[in-house]
Amino acid sequence: MYKICLFIYFFFSSLVSANILQDAIDNAPSGSILRLPAGIYKGNIVINKPLTIIGKEDGVVIDAEGKGTVITTTGSYITLKNLRITGSGDRHEVLSAAISMQNGSQCEVSNCVIDDCLFGIDMQMINNSIISKNTITSKELDLGMRGDGLRLWYSNDNIIQKNSLVKSRDMVVWYSHGNQILENSGEHSRYSLHFMYAGKNIVKNNSYKFNSVGIFFMYSQDTIAIGNTVQSSLGATGMGIGLKDVSNFTLKDNIILYCAQGLYIDRSPFEPDTHNWIIANKILYNSEAIHFHSLSENNIIKENKLLGNIEDIVNDSRGSKTNENEIVGNYWDNYAGFDRNGDNIGDTPHRVYQYADQLWIYNPDVKFFYGSPVISLLNFLAKLAPFTKPIFLLEDEKPIVKIEG
Repeated sequence: MYKICLFIYFFFSSLVSANILQDAIDNAPSGSILRLPAGIYKGNIVINKPLTIIGKEDGVVIDAEGKGTVITTTGSYITLKNLRITGSGDRHEVLSAAISMQNGSQCEVSNCVIDDCLFGIDMQMINNSIISKNTITSKELDLGMRGDGLRLWYSNDNIIQKNSLVKSRDMVVWYSHGNQILENSGEHSRYSLHFMYAGKNIVKNNSYKFNSVGIFFMYSQDTIAIGNTVQSSLGATGMGIGLKDVSNFTLKDNIILYCAQGLYIDRSPFEPDTHNWIIANKILYNSEAIHFHSLSENNIIKENKLLGNIEDIVNDSRGSKTNENEIVGNYWDNYAGFDRNGDNIGDTPHRVYQYADQLWIYNPDVKFFYGSPVISLLNFLAKLAPFTKPIFLLEDEKPIVKIEG
């Protein structure tokens, strides 16, 4: 009797601890499609061959129960669809993630819900793949301790479309080229989208709000950002779109509003004899519309709409040469000139000077009074009867007088 009971005990113990999904993956021929019924499946699964896993109905959950990475894939032609992936570990040094994808192409992750995972989808050397219509949330941790919702690392020519990243840390695109970042949304994170050493990417029709930084481009080139909306970047230095050491960029038809700094330009363009084109953007109701830092010349800034900002132009570095950018045909809501011939172009250039603003720009202690009636009064008096020589920042030779809509 003892031997029978012992056998039954070990049989049921091994059955409970077995990973049925991993067994199915291991036994499936390459190219198989596994259609899972609703249920909870044990995580920490590994896929290293062409395979498709689809939740054939709602309620398909793969749970790692707080240990390691939920799904690890290596290789090409691997597809995950309609799954809830949850319960990764909490180790930053090993990148505990919902999905870790490595060394492959022609892969797809779509229509998945990722929650309670430190990192979301970690792509390392993944090319020509699709990440679409996923909802990604990190663990309930302080902002800096969360993992990145989506990471592209040496991953090229992918389509990242219609994903929602909420309460993660960053979405990063590092050393990755030729990707299309389309129609995604991000909220309550740090960097909604952070590029570094990346080129020839397209960033289009994304919506980012309530983050510390909307979109930040660093050490990159040959990229187009068009039709994006960045709203309410939080904090004293909350930034809409940032350009640092980038060249040959096009920013067009973007909307940046309710941010501490709308557009931040730092040593861009970086490469000699190159330009950045900043065209037809709406920069609205920010503390600072355009903030120049360090040497930034040869930008082409035209046909933009600047409305309702506390400061249109801020230059925090005396050597940034803001007046050596091509600035023409923009709408400035504080333009004080006339349009006598009715061609909707101001009769006189719009010149931007720095008056009492320089007090807080060059002295951080004074910034406590930024936006206060005291600074506003000083600015008014300085413009009326300058008690110090104002600093000339830039000139728009053909300012637009009226706008539609």
